[in-house]
Amino acid sequence: MSAFPRSPRLLKGALIGMDPANPLASVIVFQYNPERMTRRLDARTTRGGTGGDAAGARAEPFRLTGAPRETITLNVEIDAADQLEKADPLATASGISPTLSALEMLLYPKSAVVVANTVLAELGFTEIIPPQAPLTVFVWGPQRVLPVRLSGFTITEEAYDTALNPLLAKVDLTLDVLSYSDLKRSDPGYTLFLAHQIAKEISATANVTRAAQNLAPFLKNV
Repeated sequence: MSAFPRSPRLLKGALIGMDPANPLASVIVFQYNPERMTRRLDARTTRGGTGGDAAGARAEPFRLTGAPRETITLNVEIDAADQLEKADPLATASGISPTLSALEMLLYPKSAVVVANTVLAELGFTEIIPPQAPLTVFVWGPQRVLPVRLSGFTITEEAYDTALNPLLAKVDLTLDVLSYSDLKRSDPGYTLFLAHQIAKEISATANVTRAAQNLAPFLKNV
């Protein structure tokens, strides 16, 4: 039986490593959307200085120096059961290893760059620039597309096939959101976050009507 034709289409979260040299290598679409996501925001303020700076901070305690620091934590489950039921050849041969590898590559420098830097070191070059990771974007619906730094994650593998390929895993992700306070103006993530903030400001103004309705009974008694 086909699904109800008017049922809403389920959007899935994703992590995307924007690497122009290999655009599809680090695209991880969540197989199942996590049921819970924890977000922590810390204001960037002028507080915390010493000496004259501390005095200035006390004079302007509400001064913001940039967008808040935001950390997102969530748990993602990866399961090969559906693919194995359909006899998917990739899942049959490798389980969920390709998905885990794509996720892990967000933390690895490219091997070609490592080899090139090794050659330069052998030739006597002393100033070798460390490789830069591609811009990582966290996608959680159309209104939350954020540049992030994947600071670390924990993989718990729970089942294997006969070749010891993982078939089921849970991944605990920690994402540091990168704002215009962290990025250069020339970085695509700078504009991406700014657009996110503008959309958030528009969403916040939509709350004005609701707030006014909630305050109306109290204002009548004033």
